[in-house]
Amino acid sequence: MKKPAPDPRLSSQSRAATPIAFIAAILAGYRRYGADPANALARAGINPTLLQHPEARVTASQMEIMSGAAMQELDDEALGWFSRRLPWGSYGMLCRASITSPNLGVALKRWCRHHRLLTDDIDLRLEVSGSEARFTLHPRRELGELREFCLVTLLRYVLGYACWAIDSRIALQETRFPFPPPPHAATYPLLFPGPVQFNAYAAGFSFDTRYLALPIRRDEAALRTMLQRALPLTVLQYRRDRLLVEGVRQFLRSPDKGGATAEQVAEHLHVSVRTLHRQLKDEGSSLQQLKDDTRRDHAMTLLDRSRKSVKQISALVGFANEKSFTRAFRTWTGLPPQAWRERNQAAEGGSTPMEWGNRPAR
Repeated sequence: MKKPAPDPRLSSQSRAATPIAFIAAILAGYRRYGADPANALARAGINPTLLQHPEARVTASQMEIMSGAAMQELDDEALGWFSRRLPWGSYGMLCRASITSPNLGVALKRWCRHHRLLTDDIDLRLEVSGSEARFTLHPRRELGELREFCLVTLLRYVLGYACWAIDSRIALQETRFPFPPPPHAATYPLLFPGPVQFNAYAAGFSFDTRYLALPIRRDEAALRTMLQRALPLTVLQYRRDRLLVEGVRQFLRSPDKGGATAEQVAEHLHVSVRTLHRQLKDEGSSLQQLKDDTRRDHAMTLLDRSRKSVKQISALVGFANEKSFTRAFRTWTGLPPQAWRERNQAAEGGSTPMEWGNRPAR
């Protein structure tokens, strides 16, 4: 038999970071169906002897090629996870059922509902509580040795599709898994940036509910193009975050965060400093501009709503002295702080901040 030629995508391999355990899980699917994985391993350029070394890693390209070959050879996009096959094109159907949604919230609800038509072995749920949205997976049958790979891959499917659909990175508040940390636990933050909790009640991730209101920015033509190479969405990170600017603003509004460094802001948002500066620039902003905006708004509020002196306010909003604060405030508003306060008090009928709480309702 002629040996399969390596896939051309291997010519530009990335850093090997995908655990060999995930390749072993794919081979478990082959065993379930009594199929031979030799062709897929050869196409992906994976030496079978690597499977004897738990610490071994493969590249994202190798994982993509191996997964795609296995899905087609086994005619099962679930790779043996469930009690029935999910034929090639099943998850593409879920994408098509969701792409016409007005926003991400509706798209994810449709995804959960339509996934039940494919299999009832696992239950997908989207729950909202206050400012937190939770996407969770609840197996309804034992998944055995495929449990970890199934839960990790399904969450990456959903996260990758959601980011692609709204053309934005989704900052995760936390990702949870209902099993102990595996030997390759260090890989998880690469797949799910942000805090990762093991031994949790259920698998899932949480994020800011504001992402749910973002509109779907893709159409059928874009979907057809994406589905030609959809698997990279399960291993690669989306770079742009359409809520990043607001996330920075929210962080800086905390009284003790006004002077935060770029490193502190980036750590809070689970991005690198380089990514923080690049994405802010893409949105037509900068960290210094957002700091200035936050200081300005805080200063205006204190001038309008308190009886603190200009000197006290200058210190509260992070200025070294009253002179530099006055100079900056004049640049922001065209008026020095005291003139701003007097003008606004006059507009309120000459009342002082202490009197505002006693004014009769109009």
